[in-house]
Amino acid sequence: MPLGQLRETRPGRVGGLVERLTPGYFALVMASGIISLGLDLRGFSALSVVLFTVCITAYVVLVTLNVWRFVAFRAAMVDDFRDPKRAFGFFTFVAGTNVLGARAGAAGWHHVTAALLAVSFAVWLVLGYVIPWSAVLSRSERPVVALANGTWFIWVVASQSVAVSAATLETVFTNAKAYLAILAVFSWSVGVFLYVASAIIVSLRLMLYELDPKDFDPPYWVSMGAVAITVVAGARIVEMDSAPMVDATRGLIAGLSVVFWAFATWLIPALVAAGVWRHYVRKVPLVYVPTLWSMIFPLGMYAVAGIYLGRADRLPIVEAIGSGWLWVALTAWAIVFVAMARSVSAALAPRSRV
Repeated sequence: MPLGQLRETRPGRVGGLVERLTPGYFALVMASGIISLGLDLRGFSALSVVLFTVCITAYVVLVTLNVWRFVAFRAAMVDDFRDPKRAFGFFTFVAGTNVLGARAGAAGWHHVTAALLAVSFAVWLVLGYVIPWSAVLSRSERPVVALANGTWFIWVVASQSVAVSAATLETVFTNAKAYLAILAVFSWSVGVFLYVASAIIVSLRLMLYELDPKDFDPPYWVSMGAVAITVVAGARIVEMDSAPMVDATRGLIAGLSVVFWAFATWLIPALVAAGVWRHYVRKVPLVYVPTLWSMIFPLGMYAVAGIYLGRADRLPIVEAIGSGWLWVALTAWAIVFVAMARSVSAALAPRSRV
């Protein structure tokens, strides 16, 4: 194809992809960052750096694309804010920002972590009030519970990611130790209650309304990922230095973190069975969709949760399970990443004219 024709064809195609960009694509950042962190914890530095690089690159690209979408395709973004099935995907920006920040903290870039926490905390507060109103309370259709899905748990993940970042910084910025401790315990506590609320609403949707196999998509795995990041946040809080807020809750959070890890473990076979039912029993094709990253992130987060909890509470069997599961998460990440690359390449490839 001549270069001039390529220039005429390519922008419209790319623009169309940007217009249809899913709000939850920052789950790619979340998945890459958390698996990179897990590899770093296990001492696989070179492989960890590779995924950290992917995490940074994906974050920069997705921020750029979302700014482009806001400027050029604002109506499409507003429609997403008003859609209960998609709106909660915007919280992946908060979680992705904090996962990137946590990995940057592990690399010693604590000021980067602090800057990302400041951004994510502000966005978390705004979205925490805007999205429930725009996507749920302001709708005239009732009952809205019929539209609930697994993406609602991303609100929980965003809350707990704030706690993880705050706990990461608490031992570094000693002058702000008390404030970071308050933020960590506050956001962790909010996340726990949000999980209970989301679980009730999504469970009612599953029990009271007909479930099309196509609707039981990968974001339902976030129900497990939200519990896993609650464990990670809890383990990080347990490891924090002495502060009034931490001292008052350390024992409670330590015990609940073990309970949450057990529940996350229990959820995995149920989610695997749901996937078998969807793809092999009901014959829904298994193809690449952006929401697959919402499944990879929980896999990686479960691995890191086991490693952190095992070390914080001196539970070697839990750490061993997390360490082994890390390779499951990495394998799944590689498969989905290749599928994504092929999908994007096919979407951008020039189409021959008949």
